[in-house]
Amino acid sequence: MEKIWENVLVKTAANYSVVILCLVLFLAIFELVTKYKNWEEIKKGNLAVGMATGGKIFGIANIFSHSIDHNDTIITTIGWGVYGFSLLLIGYFIFEFLTPRFKIDEEIANDNRAVGFISLVISVGLSYVIGAGIS
Repeated sequence: MEKIWENVLVKTAANYSVVILCLVLFLAIFELVTKYKNWEEIKKGNLAVGMATGGKIFGIANIFSHSIDHNDTIITTIGWGVYGFSLLLIGYFIFEFLTPRFKIDEEIANDNRAVGFISLVISVGLSYVIGAGIS
C-alpha cells in the first residue's frame, strides 16, 4: 500500500481530490458568513460578488498550493490548508472591521465593483502571505 502513495499520479489525484472537497467546504463557510448568497448573486450577474468569490477561490487554492509544496502527507496538507483558510477568514473580518464607513457585504451585494475588486486583491494577497509561512 505504501508503494501506491509514492506514485506521483496517485499523489496528484489525492491532493486534487482533497483540495476540491476542502474548497467546497470552505466556500460553504464563506456563504454562511456573508449576508448575501454568493451563487444567487453570481447567477444574476453581480460582478462584485463574482470578483470577491473568485478571490476567495484563488486564495484557498493558493494556500493549498503552498501546503502541497511543503508537506509530504495529505493530513499535514489538510492541516495547513485549514489553518490558512482560518487566517483568510480572519482577514475577511478584519477588512469588514477596518471599513466602518460602510458595510463590505452590503456594498458587494449592491454590485459595488470597487469593493469587490479590493476584496479579491485582499484574498489573493493574504493567500501569498499565508502561503509563505507554511512549512
